[in-house]
Amino acid sequence: MKLNLPSTDVHPAELATRAAWQPTASPPPAPDSGLLAKLRRKAPVALAILTLIASAIVFGPRLLWGPSVTVTPVVRGDLVQSVVASGHVEAPHRVRIGAQLAGEVRAVPVDEGQEVAAGQVLVRLVDAEWAAAAAQADAAVLQAEARLRQVLEVQKPVAEQALRQAEISAENARAQWRRNAALREQGFIGQAALDDWKKTVDLGEALVRSARRQLASAQPGGSDHTLATTALAGAHAAAAAAHSRLNYATIKAPVAGTLIERSVEPGDAVQPGKTLMVLSPAGETQLVVQIDEKNLGMLAIGQQAVASADAYADQRFAAELVYINPGVDVQRGSIEVKLAVPHPPANVRQDMTVSVQIQTASRSHALLLASDAVRDADRGQPWVLKVDGHHARRQSVRLGLHSGGLSEVIEGLQAGDLVVPASTPDIFEGSRLRARPRAKPEPEGRAS
Repeated sequence: MKLNLPSTDVHPAELATRAAWQPTASPPPAPDSGLLAKLRRKAPVALAILTLIASAIVFGPRLLWGPSVTVTPVVRGDLVQSVVASGHVEAPHRVRIGAQLAGEVRAVPVDEGQEVAAGQVLVRLVDAEWAAAAAQADAAVLQAEARLRQVLEVQKPVAEQALRQAEISAENARAQWRRNAALREQGFIGQAALDDWKKTVDLGEALVRSARRQLASAQPGGSDHTLATTALAGAHAAAAAAHSRLNYATIKAPVAGTLIERSVEPGDAVQPGKTLMVLSPAGETQLVVQIDEKNLGMLAIGQQAVASADAYADQRFAAELVYINPGVDVQRGSIEVKLAVPHPPANVRQDMTVSVQIQTASRSHALLLASDAVRDADRGQPWVLKVDGHHARRQSVRLGLHSGGLSEVIEGLQAGDLVVPASTPDIFEGSRLRARPRAKPEPEGRAS
């Protein structure tokens, strides 16, 4: 069958192009359902209602009763007031060891930090010269002893024998004089012969007196005996001095203890008075602590304390306050106190840093309040903001002990009362609030 197409002047290629660019007709939009249309119309209203409800939930209590505030409760408990400070370990006294003679160090047989016993050798000096002097002094002692023995063993017996001979000679002379005196009366001899015999008697008596003096001199208390005895005593003294100087060449520990400092080595030349070592005696241990002068009124001799070395903080030991310095350190504004340690731990060493807590007072079943809730305490008129329902009311209080961030309330509050901390912003007397109690304070304070 043959089709008769209308004729056209358009080129076939152009017809193809037009057919390609002819737009396709889109389907007509589908109409909205009724439910969806209603939701779309009511959505703004629902959102506004939800926003209003949420705002009422969030801001309603604040507008009605005020902001939520953390408050601190007043509780009953035991309070221990204490003063805490730091110091160091120190022996009651230290021995500074030095040489008493100038000389050269030969040996130092001990080291710093070593435990030494009383009498143990610490330093040896070159002692050849002092040893020779001691030997010479010993020889002088032997010589003096020999002289005394000579007086007692030789001179005294000789004097005794001489006295006996003189007495015999004198007695013979007197007997001869008496016979010649009888002959003179009978006329047998002349006066001159009798005078010669008289002179012989006088000479014999003189010899007796001289012999007696010599014997007395050799006896104890006599001059020769005294000279010999004195010479011996002088020799002994010189020997003691020489041996003392020789002993000074060996420096020993006067007491048992620990060498905490050594500043001498072999070959050093030392001078008298120069400190060579420092010895900390064994035995009693004490703590030297600086306390702020504002706490002076709380301190008293005999107060008990607990201390710990910073190197061993978990090992605590007991101490007792035994000394309070009468003066104040102007530069630091502190008071030096000393505490005795009856039973120090083995690991506590000289000059170690320690922390000390001195118990100054205590209260049993006291009314306690956190100190950060008290206002104007430094002015002597403390007060607090006490929670009264949903309002903050000013309440004056009277305080007692203070310790560990706690204050003892004597008047003005009761157990269970709630107080606004002083650091809470925007809360004043009469402010509305909602109290939110925080954890109760510790029942025992430990620091001041």
